[in-house]
Amino acid sequence: MFTASETSVIALILLAAFGILAWGYLRAKPFGKLGILAWLQSVALMAPWLLFFGLFAAGIYLNLVSILFMLVASAGLYIYLGRQLRAAGQDLMMRDRAAKMANANQEASSGEQTPQAIESATEKPQPVQVQLKIEFVPIPQEDLKTIQGIFGIDTFFATETIPYQEGAVFNGNLRGEAQAVHTRLSDALQERLGDRYRLFLIENPEGKPVVVVLPSRNDPKPSTIIQKILAVVLMLATIATCLETSGLMLEFDLFQNPSRLAEALPIGLGILTILVAHEIGHWLLARRHNIRLSLPYFIPTLQIGSFGAITRFESLLPNRNVLFDISVAGPAAGGIVSLLMLIVGMLLSQQGSFFQVPAQFFQGSILVGTLARVVLGSALQQPLVDVHPLVVIGWLGLVITALNLMPAGQLDGGRIVLAIYGRKVASRTTIATLIVLALVALGNPLAIYWAIVIVFLQRDLERPSLNEISEPDDARAAIGLLALFLTIATLIPLSPGLAGRLGIGVSGPF
Repeated sequence: MFTASETSVIALILLAAFGILAWGYLRAKPFGKLGILAWLQSVALMAPWLLFFGLFAAGIYLNLVSILFMLVASAGLYIYLGRQLRAAGQDLMMRDRAAKMANANQEASSGEQTPQAIESATEKPQPVQVQLKIEFVPIPQEDLKTIQGIFGIDTFFATETIPYQEGAVFNGNLRGEAQAVHTRLSDALQERLGDRYRLFLIENPEGKPVVVVLPSRNDPKPSTIIQKILAVVLMLATIATCLETSGLMLEFDLFQNPSRLAEALPIGLGILTILVAHEIGHWLLARRHNIRLSLPYFIPTLQIGSFGAITRFESLLPNRNVLFDISVAGPAAGGIVSLLMLIVGMLLSQQGSFFQVPAQFFQGSILVGTLARVVLGSALQQPLVDVHPLVVIGWLGLVITALNLMPAGQLDGGRIVLAIYGRKVASRTTIATLIVLALVALGNPLAIYWAIVIVFLQRDLERPSLNEISEPDDARAAIGLLALFLTIATLIPLSPGLAGRLGIGVSGPF
């Protein structure tokens, strides 16, 4: 039976899960059928994991076939709902277009002008720009007047121009959907002034939309030769630390016994495969969105081979959707490869396998412990468990992926939170993550090393996207929540009581 404290924890987790789903429904409801379909996609993604961990907490253990069936069914339902969502969106666009054409034909046949038509016909760019306050700005006066001329009452009604760095901030009122307005203003700016300026649509500290125009010479710069050399040096150092970590797992120091390189090579290459898969995920989505990435700056460490890599954006991001897609693609690729290695390794594990690990080894992670309970079964009751090397490699890969998904600064997790929830929430989660790492560091030195990496290299948030106003859809928000949920499940260990009831390291029947 569960203790009162464990029952309370389970109840809180379930309440939080259903609260997230209810909050998503309330956000989606105002958007009608499109919003509900997007919300159902998020439910399809979350449901298998919530069901699995909910049953697990209740003492009901599913076998591997049942888990795979739930995941396949979830993926199939997600794809089906996505098709329905696209079809509904196309129908809505067609109806809207037909309604506009009907109104235009009616106005043409009647010869009458609606108030909107009169307003559109009489609109002139210069009179619309009622500048309540214009201070000296570093943009040339002729360019400034041209920029002011792109605004209108149907896009962004500018009321104030103030200097900002090498450009200007235009305060005013947003008069339309953020992405559509940004596209129209950016196209107008490029048509009139070419590629000399960049237009950002962001929120000011009061949460109101403002337009910021900066010279294009402030765009992210490509990596220098020195930076590329540094990236190569760090990559070579990471290869060395991955091989050294492999040697330490095999109980020898590779740096002192280089002749045993062949023994360390398989595990070292396994860790490197996960790191490479992570970076390929980033690269593929960046290429899809025409975003340039720097070479990855790997962070070598002897504890687990590597902490992952730092990758800079060398292009301005058009919106938060692109930021999310590129950020989540790396952990998704690395995490899937790691999880497959872990599960395949467990399936290949048998008496006499290469590694022998204490049963308590599987108490170090909720995710790994529950999967081990499903796959390895009664073998976990033994003091020592024979496992295939892929089990250790997969777990290391999950840890590396989870560390990079922590919601802090320019880590993948910090970028995901920034894309979904905005800068205020991302700043707070960064501070919270550093506090948690400081507390965990009292018992685990790995946490203090990672906290130092964040503070000195990754604590600042990513620079703003060109359109910082538009939020990602609910499906992306659900994927982000799922990634953060699996991060927590990977890094938090099983409690001794729950591990005992599962029979992990404890003799006796399950």
